[in-house]
Amino acid sequence: MLTYDVVIVGAGGAGMMAALSASEDKSLRVACLSKIFPTRSHTGAAQGGINAAMAYRDSTDSTEKHFRDTVKGSDFLADQDAVEFFTSNMPKVISELDFYGVPFSRDENGRIAQRPFGGASSPRTCYSADKTGHVILHALYEQCLKNKVKFFDDWHLLSLAVEDGKFQGIVAMDIRSGEIHPIQAKAVVIATGGFGRVYWSRTTNAINMTGDGTAACFEAGIPLKDPEFVQFHPTGLASTGVLLSEACRGEGGYLINKDGERFMARYAPEKMELGPRDLVSRSIETEIKEGRGFGEGMGSYVLMDLRHLGEEKIMERLPQVRELALEFEGVDLIKEPVPIRPSCHYMMGGIHVSDYKTCSTPIEGVHAAGECSSVSIHGANRLGGNSVADVVLFGKYAGLGAKETARKRSFLGTNKLESETDKWKKKFETIRNKKSGINMFSIRDRLAETMWYNVGIFRTEKDMEKALKIVEQLLEEYKDAYAGDPSKTYNMAFINYVEIGNILKLAKAVALGAIARKESRGSHSRADYTERNDAEFLKHTLIYKECDQYRLDYIPVKITKYQPEERKY
Repeated sequence: MLTYDVVIVGAGGAGMMAALSASEDKSLRVACLSKIFPTRSHTGAAQGGINAAMAYRDSTDSTEKHFRDTVKGSDFLADQDAVEFFTSNMPKVISELDFYGVPFSRDENGRIAQRPFGGASSPRTCYSADKTGHVILHALYEQCLKNKVKFFDDWHLLSLAVEDGKFQGIVAMDIRSGEIHPIQAKAVVIATGGFGRVYWSRTTNAINMTGDGTAACFEAGIPLKDPEFVQFHPTGLASTGVLLSEACRGEGGYLINKDGERFMARYAPEKMELGPRDLVSRSIETEIKEGRGFGEGMGSYVLMDLRHLGEEKIMERLPQVRELALEFEGVDLIKEPVPIRPSCHYMMGGIHVSDYKTCSTPIEGVHAAGECSSVSIHGANRLGGNSVADVVLFGKYAGLGAKETARKRSFLGTNKLESETDKWKKKFETIRNKKSGINMFSIRDRLAETMWYNVGIFRTEKDMEKALKIVEQLLEEYKDAYAGDPSKTYNMAFINYVEIGNILKLAKAVALGAIARKESRGSHSRADYTERNDAEFLKHTLIYKECDQYRLDYIPVKITKYQPEERKY
């Protein structure tokens, strides 16, 4: 049996930052599992930048202003103690990344360059052209190798072994060999990213963003916090959903409808294209709904125009964006506007983190960081540039927390770990040898369509109830799902099968949380309850999974300095 003091699941920004922090204690054995090669993790898709009040471009910026912007952006659902901890520690973390060798873009004084981003009162987004996440991943990977972190690439998390509320270890599959292994550990950090693939074909998320860690924690008894809050990025490419960075608008791009109008003047006259993401996404969808978009049905779009920025600026600051538009839409941004439409981008909700300083969860030994978790600094809507900041900062503190946990805890018995492993071995055998059943990809595609049309940018009780019924029916059908690959090694059909099971479980929680929240707040926009209702819903949703039953609960939002007010831009 493999044994490590600390196991990190996921090798994106949060996972590698956690591995780095935990591995500072040379007496601890630290392992990091990833279902892909670490530097291919989804943090690499983060283009635009990372927020920190360095006050290089605007000397009046401060951590207090960053705190205020984040709380306002969250539509007052963020826990303010956690937000203050986050914003006050970010400048130090940027300096650490700089020290680790992240090649940030520089201003004329040689300091880290900063650009404006949506919902921010100062230009505080530090960046490296439009490849910020990519360069951070590479720098962190090098540092982890230096610290002798043991990497398990092409390993897939199947479940957590928890007995009597105590963590024993994890069960994971080595995809290359098809072997299923128990891994005993004193502490685990779950850092498996978001689950945007719930909306399969209309998401900016990579193909493997299926919420594996979130689902494993959910099954182990940790509740999901605020799963109904799904951020739709305003500028996904129209035909694929692939992300065009917020840096396009940060650098001065225009959004244009079919009448040639810069229509954001109607919705956010002061901020225009730099309104927060939820507002800009709803504005685009409203234009399409009211007949001022281009195209039909799922193929409708508006245009983003960057031509006035000129070739030199586009090539210097947005080279990857231009490349993506060329490859996926056949459009050269220097010469013509590109078709865009909102696309599911980010999950504000996730694994319930009960202590933001250690990123611990209600189960002893289990920590979580990054998009898979909900510390709740994003509340009902995340500001652009706060997610890469979230992964590196809370990744660091999750690693430090797990290091302390590993020092305090001893290895427990392995009864539950062994029985979980046997359960998965039997399941793998059964699925491999299954000769017929319901096509699992048809289940996945019906889920995506149901969620996009009924639990998407605009929501009503009737639509969401319909979605919930369909998701429950798909969960039933999944019991007879057919993968169609008998091989043992590299059985990606089995991995897809497990992933589809995960997104189905999580989709049901999204729908349940959204139906119960009878108000509009941040990204959760209801046509039947158009106002924010602080009297009844200034609280976090918690959803528990108890066998096949889902239970809904609430906990208060922590308010320290800023009382809720109307959110205007």
